[in-house]
Amino acid sequence: MGMKMVRYGIIGIGNMGSAHAKALFNGEVKNSTLTCVCDCDKNRIDWARGQFGDKISYYADYREMLSSSNLDVCLIATPHYQHTKMAIDAFDRGLHVLTEKPAGVDTKSVELMDKKALESGKSFGIMFNQRTSNIFSALKSFVDLGILGDIKRFNWIISNWYRTQAYYESSGWRASWNGEGGGVLLNQAPHNLDIWQWIMGMPSSLTAFCHEGLFHDVDVEDDATIYAEYSNGATATFITSTGEYPGSNRLEISGTYGKAIAENGVLKLFLLKKDERKICFNSKESMPCEEVTEIVLNLKDERDGHILIMENFSDHILNGTKLIAPGEEGIKSLGISNAAYLSSWKRSVVDLPVDEDEFLFYLNRKKASEVSGKLAKKSKGAINDMGNYSRRWSVQW
Repeated sequence: MGMKMVRYGIIGIGNMGSAHAKALFNGEVKNSTLTCVCDCDKNRIDWARGQFGDKISYYADYREMLSSSNLDVCLIATPHYQHTKMAIDAFDRGLHVLTEKPAGVDTKSVELMDKKALESGKSFGIMFNQRTSNIFSALKSFVDLGILGDIKRFNWIISNWYRTQAYYESSGWRASWNGEGGGVLLNQAPHNLDIWQWIMGMPSSLTAFCHEGLFHDVDVEDDATIYAEYSNGATATFITSTGEYPGSNRLEISGTYGKAIAENGVLKLFLLKKDERKICFNSKESMPCEEVTEIVLNLKDERDGHILIMENFSDHILNGTKLIAPGEEGIKSLGISNAAYLSSWKRSVVDLPVDEDEFLFYLNRKKASEVSGKLAKKSKGAINDMGNYSRRWSVQW
């Protein structure tokens, strides 16, 4: 007798949802199957019918799908503002939830979702697929083991999230405070913000500069720089953009026993035999030449991270396997981006955790001042990359 199949129902079958749907339907995700999809856009439902025929169920109202008996997991792949409400509704109906990133738009609503997840006793995951990257998981292990000593500095320039104006005009909800709730920090970079806090933990304060419409005709930020500080004296710098081509993806961590650099799909370690702090205060030389051991690790990823996250989620439901990306951890990267927006709007240093009510006050002010329907009128309604895991969603070294 074969192992029980975990049944997935997907809300939102746009670019991401359609790719998840095809992977599940085609049997690419072990012990998992697609049983239903939901979308309020008839064109997307028509696309799905053409792909899956009468082998799954179709819904226009997600509440109707959640009330059916043919799914175990609700996979949410809708615009950001809808994530928290849909997740809460799914937990209320006794379903497991796997949500796309970000967890939501503001930490206050995400706290309610996390509370409901805990009360429900159901499994909760988030699609932080880059946690499955061999480079990032190895880097986290090295930091956790203390290979680099006490961490001094974290620096990541991640500007290869390039997007054109056509991308922003492909859907009316994109690139607006009312429709998306933010720009590059809330759409593309949540993956990187998550990896940052996953390896380093949460900073105690930050200062950010979020440039709105710097490279595109959009209301939200398409370029951001964050400088953060930790209570132990460590610092972090994070730079991201959708307006640079070719972009960069270079992550560097410096500690008292050396440094690590991740770039171009390669992880390099430069390790000292002595603690730099002891060298600094015990050496009689002003500029000593210490021995440095260089280790080069080519850590390739064999399978798509989205599929690995879904497999892990199903395995967690069936066998209790530890989650790679627990849904409750989504609030951490969102806390960084909320604080970054607030810092940029106030032009000041912001402490973490962010003041949720203050953030919402400023966000609502941005939403109120936005030209209603600006992008909706421009939207060409294009459906890009339907059914495929595009290269633009990968780590993109």
